[in-house]
Amino acid sequence: MKLLPLPLPPLLSRLPRLPRPPRPPRLSSALLGATVLELAVLAGHLAVYPFGLTPERRPPTRPAGTEPGSGGGTALPVTAVAAPPPVVLLHGFVDNRSVFLLLRRALIRNGHDHGHHRHLESLNYSPLTRDIRAAAGLLGRHVEEICARTGHHRVDIVGHSLGGLIARYYVQRLGGDRRVRTLVTLGTPHGGTAVAPGAGVHPIVRQMRAGSSVIEELRTPAPGCRTRFVSFWSELDQVMVPVETACVDHPDLDAVNVRVTGIGHLALPVHPTVAAAIREALDAPVTGEDTAPADGAASVA
Repeated sequence: MKLLPLPLPPLLSRLPRLPRPPRPPRLSSALLGATVLELAVLAGHLAVYPFGLTPERRPPTRPAGTEPGSGGGTALPVTAVAAPPPVVLLHGFVDNRSVFLLLRRALIRNGHDHGHHRHLESLNYSPLTRDIRAAAGLLGRHVEEICARTGHHRVDIVGHSLGGLIARYYVQRLGGDRRVRTLVTLGTPHGGTAVAPGAGVHPIVRQMRAGSSVIEELRTPAPGCRTRFVSFWSELDQVMVPVETACVDHPDLDAVNVRVTGIGHLALPVHPTVAAAIREALDAPVTGEDTAPADGAASVA
């Protein structure tokens, strides 16, 4: 799969781009612009954060083979043509589902534009969660419930930061590849990140560091993994150290790494250019119809 460059929106077009190779004066200017944007995103997110503390309301699970209002009649089988797989949104560390407010609207709008309904659900996990493995197991139970309720056999997942790592562990180590068609990660420490020393007091943060047992597990072979990975990484992400750690680098995984310029870690799940690229990834053909190579890279500016 290849993601084509997208037109620059007015906001990003005014920000300086990081050159290649980087030169100190331009780098400082790009970093300054990204920092200002990060602060604006943080302020907006703090305003909506309280609204995401409660779990999202979900319709009750309906009996198999029935549709609401059908009087118990047999439901038509769900097909990829009739409706795309449900999308599960999974937030990062000490965050909640409110981080996906703008992305959710963009994905819903895209579904209407293409004439189909895209089912989206945002999951919250507790900030007291101490283990990525346990969180991945909980995600798996949620995915099974969503599949039972919607009639779909597979889902797509979009995970920001730690959320992407939890989803990858579920896919790669807990057999989640049979349920997850596409996993999109945004600023996820796939190779481990050198986080701030003070943050290491939390066990789950220590698991995000390079060399942790979780990161080493994800380096082990994963033959036959059926999930397609699309990872977005930013050259100005100050949380991913080094920035390339947000790339998926595994010989057994079908992965495309998408380089983003001009924005930082917090802006990844809210920026319209990234949202457009995520929509492309989710709208791409399902496994078996995709003719993309098993490994690749792309970029958005």
